[in-house]
Amino acid sequence: MRLAIFDLDNTLLGGDSDHSWGEFLVEQGAVDAEHYRRENDRFHEDYNNGVLDIDAYLRFALAPLAEHRPEQLDAWHRQFMASRIEPMILPRGEALLAEHRARGDQLLIITATNRFVTGPIAERLGVADLIAIEPERREGRYTGRVSGVPSFREGKITRLEQWLAETGHSLEDAWFYSDSLNDLPLLERVDHPVAVDPDPALAAIARERHWQIISLRDE
Repeated sequence: MRLAIFDLDNTLLGGDSDHSWGEFLVEQGAVDAEHYRRENDRFHEDYNNGVLDIDAYLRFALAPLAEHRPEQLDAWHRQFMASRIEPMILPRGEALLAEHRARGDQLLIITATNRFVTGPIAERLGVADLIAIEPERREGRYTGRVSGVPSFREGKITRLEQWLAETGHSLEDAWFYSDSLNDLPLLERVDHPVAVDPDPALAAIARERHWQIISLRDE
């Protein structure tokens, strides 16, 4: 069964769920508004510029999960899905998933956003297999730390190789769809790399290497 692998933020979604979750927390009064918004924007800019310190970012992004009860977090996430994520879901992205599903391909989302944020999004998109950053949990509470290798840049390859070994799938004839230069290591590993509404740096590389470039946004 051939793999069809998808990045999530700004690929299947018309926005960044991780950054949007931070904005949502500010709106809920769950974090110090001025500090959190400033840092959330700074890390988002670093990501877009390809210079994100992933360890520093995860210390920042996972801290609110440790500071609030799981029941409160889940209630907030339900609101977040309705108010923030539903408007981000791209009909063309859903159509692309359906196209690969109809071909009999194995769908997989791989993202540098944590599983708390992205698990319900993948479920909403009908994709059962998700590789995401794993927030550590102990005794039912998040600790604010990461479990395992973060699925970011080369870490996506590490986590994907672990998943392949566990599931028996292979990268033979695989597709990977992404918008970001940060995903270049994985794009270079598949037979069918596709740049989706790519950032300028990835767009330049895709044109140079004659990779397919597509848009899932409304024209």
